[in-house]
Amino acid sequence: MIREKITFALIAIMLAFVSVSEGFAKDIVVYSARKEHLIRPLFDVYTKKTGINIRYITGKAAPLLQRLKAEGKNTPADLLLTVDAGNLWYAASEGLLQSVESKVLENNIPQHLRDINNQWFGLSVRARTIVYSTDRVKPSELSTYEDLGNKKWKGRLCLRTSKKVYNQSLVAMFIAQYGENMTEKMIKSWIDNLATDPFSNDTKVMEAIKANQCDVGIVNSYYFGRLLKKDPNIPLELFWPNQGSGNEGVHVNISGAGVTKYAKSRDEAMKLLEWLSSEEAQNLFADANMEYPVNPKVNPHPAVSAWGQFRQNMINVNKAGELQKSAVMLMDRAGYK
Repeated sequence: MIREKITFALIAIMLAFVSVSEGFAKDIVVYSARKEHLIRPLFDVYTKKTGINIRYITGKAAPLLQRLKAEGKNTPADLLLTVDAGNLWYAASEGLLQSVESKVLENNIPQHLRDINNQWFGLSVRARTIVYSTDRVKPSELSTYEDLGNKKWKGRLCLRTSKKVYNQSLVAMFIAQYGENMTEKMIKSWIDNLATDPFSNDTKVMEAIKANQCDVGIVNSYYFGRLLKKDPNIPLELFWPNQGSGNEGVHVNISGAGVTKYAKSRDEAMKLLEWLSSEEAQNLFADANMEYPVNPKVNPHPAVSAWGQFRQNMINVNKAGELQKSAVMLMDRAGYK
């Protein structure tokens, strides 16, 4: 009898251990360069829907990438979630992500917004576009990114610093589109038209326009959305350049994600990634930061839709990373600080 009780107790302990182990196996660990308040509501919905717990670590993109690299096979991370295609390209080039085959992701995400080797996928879209003063600029005066180098904008242009990945990616995309020589001429013409030294962020660019320091600038669309929330009457508007015949459209970038190379919960991470691209999740993901859904079946938030429709540039955003080193050197040659 005692032996039987001991046997049953051991079996109970083993079953409990297996149950706990299976529970941990279903946990997903995410390294996220998107801030907690943008991802937590999504993860809460997914956990409630599936019962799968999501643990996450947030931080700046560069330190997270270096952490993932240093951890190697010992990393707890199953999914890397970050901003800018340049960062995702870097993660893939460093062997930190793995290729996944998913018809769901292929159907939900346009080809130019995902990695050509299926190692990362865009989940939201941000346009890097022109912002202007509605008091001092007429929309009819604006046309293309290149035209910001026109002499009529002398002393009227504000830019964010070249040190930020968003501008490095933008210039990389210009190189993919126009080649280095034409891109360098364009960037030099912008620098000649600057009203003041480049600013540290997009918000300061818009504040400078509001304060009459300049009349036009280049910003990510969601920064405009954030500022509009604080001040609905701000005398600024977005302009969608390069929309005419023969032009290639507005340059876009992404926030996105990829399954890590040494993911312990690979299948669960892939299912989460697929869900994030779904119609159910896309508005939650994009609306939180005033971005555009990557899934073309999903409409943007009404406040974002109010900015008007535009045609995207269709060059694959992996060029933002592939040509980033060339872009940095080009901006340095052009005197873009």
